[in-house]
Amino acid sequence: MAEVIPFRGLLYDPEKVDASSVVAPPYDIVTPELREELYRRSPYNIIRVDYGRDEEGDDEDNNRYTRASRFLGEWMEKGILRQDERPSFYCYQINYRAGGNERVLRGLMGVVRIEELGSGCIRPHEVTYSKPKSDRLNIIRFCRANISPIFSLYSSRERVASSILEEVSGDRPLLEAGDCDGFVHRLWRIGDEDDIRRIKAEFHDREIFIADGHHRYETALEFRNEMRARGMLRTGDEPFNYVLMFLANMEDDGLTLLPTHRMVNVDDPGRFREALGSYFEINPLNIGMDEEGRGVIEAIEENGCLLGMLLRGDDRVYCLRPRRPLEEINTHPALRGLGVTILHDLIFKKIIGKDDYEYEMEMARVIREVRDGSYNVAFFLAPTRVEDVRSVALAGRRMPPKSTFFYPKLLTGMVIYKF
Repeated sequence: MAEVIPFRGLLYDPEKVDASSVVAPPYDIVTPELREELYRRSPYNIIRVDYGRDEEGDDEDNNRYTRASRFLGEWMEKGILRQDERPSFYCYQINYRAGGNERVLRGLMGVVRIEELGSGCIRPHEVTYSKPKSDRLNIIRFCRANISPIFSLYSSRERVASSILEEVSGDRPLLEAGDCDGFVHRLWRIGDEDDIRRIKAEFHDREIFIADGHHRYETALEFRNEMRARGMLRTGDEPFNYVLMFLANMEDDGLTLLPTHRMVNVDDPGRFREALGSYFEINPLNIGMDEEGRGVIEAIEENGCLLGMLLRGDDRVYCLRPRRPLEEINTHPALRGLGVTILHDLIFKKIIGKDDYEYEMEMARVIREVRDGSYNVAFFLAPTRVEDVRSVALAGRRMPPKSTFFYPKLLTGMVIYKF
């Protein structure tokens, strides 16, 4: 099934740079302000490669993609980045906080043989957009590297790789970096031949579920196909046939999923409320609403709400429960009962009749935007469950965009897969 193999990681030399100053969050959550801060933090920050800024006078021969390639080459020449001599796996661990608790996310860094989605064991679960994919494709074309990993999941109750990772993480790490939230990211090398053999064998009969990084996978697939079309395929083991992944075991206790909420403007709030009432019981939750929205998600889950709703001019949060089986949603059973599917396919498409909505994770901002009048309705979702991700992926279906937010985010620059 899945072919997961070790690789010669390209790593920052901690004797030449401070790791915390050269790593960066994933490109898709980097704001323009944060990008400028990362530029100032170090002349070797990976943001210059993974998500460089456009500059005045850019043209076909000099642009952020050509600069990314140049930076990568120069840093390798200077020894800022060094490539390991032998193929290895890597243990990547994040010590973080969620829900007031200290947690540990630990996973394997390896490269995985690329396959057409839907034809084998690599399973997507979310819809993607085309624009980010073209940007990511240019990064691969110019840099000949996977700069940041795809966050993926697998299931193994035997926990062979998990046990190896636990053991390795007791040693001194190769690299240690702090992120913007104060969480600590560490990396270890796994070079023992017996460990490598056991890890490869464990993945032989596993399904791999893409958790975060669908764009990166699809662009790696497109680049592989480009290279094959150019006649570059000789043995099937060329580096472009593989993609960098962080692989976390769903049987370990380290995964956290957070919800992403939606805000929208409806043309006639009264008529909307009436139309909504024909499908849902709409009852206020017995909670106090503060500016931070504390306790809202917990109340939604505890009361068995499919969705929570906030209306402009009304500080109460409403619980939406279907009055009957929602047969109007013509989709696969794995998707039909999910709050995010019902929100998009029934409420947005059929009741409101528009897809002009905004995503937001921060509860305080959702509440502020509705109270200030930027939007007149907000919908709160409970976190998607890992089991639902698996069910949807195995069914060959995809959730709407931003149905899942795996937390915390992996840092870019901890280890690079250079072709």
